[in-house]
Amino acid sequence: MSGSALRLQNVRKSFGAVEVLRDLNLDIAVGEFTAIVGPSGCGKTTLLNLLSGFEQPTAGSVIRQGQVRMVYQQDGLFPWLTAAENIDLGLRDIQDPALRSRQLEELLQLIRLSGFQEHYPHQLSGGMRQRVELARALAGSSDILLLDEPFSALDYITRMHMRRELSNLLDIKPRTVVLVTHDIEEAAQLADRILVLSGGPSNVLKTLLVHGERLRNPTHPEVTIVVDEIAAILGLNLDYHEQDRTPTPMDRI
Repeated sequence: MSGSALRLQNVRKSFGAVEVLRDLNLDIAVGEFTAIVGPSGCGKTTLLNLLSGFEQPTAGSVIRQGQVRMVYQQDGLFPWLTAAENIDLGLRDIQDPALRSRQLEELLQLIRLSGFQEHYPHQLSGGMRQRVELARALAGSSDILLLDEPFSALDYITRMHMRRELSNLLDIKPRTVVLVTHDIEEAAQLADRILVLSGGPSNVLKTLLVHGERLRNPTHPEVTIVVDEIAAILGLNLDYHEQDRTPTPMDRI
């Protein structure tokens, strides 16, 4: 596949007198995994909402090719539906009951929750709920996956597992992906390209290409180089001399 899945041309977004995004141009190729990082309040989620169509630009144009699914920071599972029923919502366009049932079972196997299909969200761990959320987003024929801090509410170990889960799911069901995250290590592990946004009104301050196959190990040279470069751009201090303490990934958020 080739061409652009998402394109922003001279996009500006304001809320009343507050200008959030200014003269933003962006082209995301089909099949590309793009991560967006930047200071808090710089408009990352607003940008994602523009890409999804939930928000309309004040000026400029947003062009998308394909069906969009979105995963939010707090899981959007319906608490009165089972895991299987939540995933099945993503398959609602499939009219053939046998095909729909087969795809549902394949998705449950894919996220390794075949024995939990009748469990309700409150009976699942945070990581399990996010796997259900990802399965629902990847169900059916969607082309574009937008992720808004999907793992930020999870502990670090679970986030590491979820990054691998996401990478594995995308190997099997490829999508164009845009990830908004505060975790620059997460961006460097997962993305093909990272956009660093400036403070508001935001624009793209820097574009970084990340080489090597996904999912990259946190200690992979490409990851550490990119993390250090983003930290320098954002003015984060990763110089740890006191007590010779080794920086942890949580220090880089």
